[in-house]
Amino acid sequence: MEKCPIDFNFDPATFKVGDQVSYRVPESFDDFPFAGTLLEVHADHVVLTSDPDDPNSRMKATRESRPVVAAADVC
Repeated sequence: MEKCPIDFNFDPATFKVGDQVSYRVPESFDDFPFAGTLLEVHADHVVLTSDPDDPNSRMKATRESRPVVAAADVC
């Protein structure tokens, strides 16, 4: 079995800007995983992007092992 080429951080206690995370949008995609990069880390939420090259791609998400993004916040 091949190792995943992305090294995800699944520990919300150690989240830091630049970490790769696996996030979900359950309202639209059930438990389907998406890859994102953390832009901001706060006590109760994170801000992530699915496209680090697009400054407008910012989504607020929960701070948990696989952050949850509300469907309305997907960009």
